[in-house]
Amino acid sequence: MNKRQLESEIAELKMDYISLQGDIEKLESTGNDSYVTKAEVRLAKLEEKLAELNKQLDDLE
Repeated sequence: MNKRQLESEIAELKMDYISLQGDIEKLESTGNDSYVTKAEVRLAKLEEKLAELNKQLDDLE
């Protein structure tokens, strides 16, 4: 994967991350704890993927 592709994927994942954070806030306000837990797991996976991609980007530079 080249630098441009990595940057594009990172930007996309960041948008997904922000969107998911908003969803979690809405779910918390409505008391849907089981959905909050699932969303938090997805959020953690996004964080792991972002860290991995950022490391790959750093390795290219």
